[in-house]
Amino acid sequence: MPQDARLERLLDFLRRSPTPWHATANMAERLEAEGFRRLEETEAWRLSPGERVYVTRNDSSIIALQLPSEPLDALRMIGAHTDSPGLRLKPHAPQTSAGWLQLGVEVYGGALLAPWFDRDLGLAGRVHVRHADGRLEGVLLNVERPLAIVPSLAIHLDREANNGRAMNAQTEMPPVFLQGGENADLDRLLRGWLAEQHDLEDVEVIDFELALYDVQPPSRVGVGGELIASARLDNLLSCFIGLEALLESDGRQGAVLVANDHEEVGSASACGAQGPFLVDVLRRVNAQLSDGTEESFIRLVQASRMISCDNAHALHPNFRDKHDAAHGPALNGGPVIKVNANQRYATNSATSALFRELCRQVDVPVQTFVTRADMGCGSTIGPITATELGVPTLDVGVPQWAMHSIRETSGARDVEYLTRVLTAFIEREGL
Repeated sequence: MPQDARLERLLDFLRRSPTPWHATANMAERLEAEGFRRLEETEAWRLSPGERVYVTRNDSSIIALQLPSEPLDALRMIGAHTDSPGLRLKPHAPQTSAGWLQLGVEVYGGALLAPWFDRDLGLAGRVHVRHADGRLEGVLLNVERPLAIVPSLAIHLDREANNGRAMNAQTEMPPVFLQGGENADLDRLLRGWLAEQHDLEDVEVIDFELALYDVQPPSRVGVGGELIASARLDNLLSCFIGLEALLESDGRQGAVLVANDHEEVGSASACGAQGPFLVDVLRRVNAQLSDGTEESFIRLVQASRMISCDNAHALHPNFRDKHDAAHGPALNGGPVIKVNANQRYATNSATSALFRELCRQVDVPVQTFVTRADMGCGSTIGPITATELGVPTLDVGVPQWAMHSIRETSGARDVEYLTRVLTAFIEREGL
């Protein structure tokens, strides 16, 4: 079944993408395999109508462009983000207690901390090294085996453990890493792993950005395999679906897939949605394929449309009261239009109507999410991109449970649903 093949690709992508740097590298590899040409921001660009190209920034954000063969007058944009909440190592990570080497960690984003206890944790990220000739290089590291664990305290020693006790990220989250490690050298360990994975010898570790992650692989769950369980579904699921839609489209329309880093911490960075990455790329494209004037750029943006894809909160069978009674999206019930009157989502009636019509045309069910009026609402890259660029935007997403947990759950059929709609979004003329 085509859907089963797509889900296998998804599981493989999730497993091989423990950090934003790995996700970006894997997306770039897939794009190149499909004929996309890599661009470098520091070099002059030479673009031609009908070309397919991509560019990265910080190795953790990526923009892929399908340039139209006709005049550049509109673009179909799909947005997502590559980062997920979790535990990042501090710069001086090693610390010792009770004869154990532990790793000092910092919580990245709004992580749900309780599920991190008693998990088999691997280590992955980006390491910068100095070669013997003085050259600096950034390389990816992924130690895909259990290296660490954050052990729970036995209930006999904490009788209030099940009564909602708060967790202290500074004192309770550092994982156990090595017994008798008072004199352990983390740099030496990193050099050993880099030698194993990249044949790097005689290098010095200068700095790193490393994260812990659950090495339990993604899986199909449920009697009928109707669920997907994995880390980082928020928001690598949208990255994958956006990429699938771009590659499956017929190539006639101008299309953009942008996957930004740092959404989970506010998007305010050079490679985040609040930064200039997308605007920089679009201005260079406009300069190459149009007259490059401000007039033509504004006309291009206003004729374009952006679908911001970030997962939505599905109705939880054990916590039905956490949803508005009329807005409880179901897993495998189709993509979710996300609405917020206070502009935490970018959807308006015009962009919502466009998406509903696309769903009707390709026979995909569609759902709506609005948070309860007595609860706060999260946000996405949608409002930020709309603010920075001015492009008409809506927010949609696949429904999921356990958002920001170390392991999240989505519906298997929703992957196909959203891919089908986004493919139609790219292909349909006259939107």
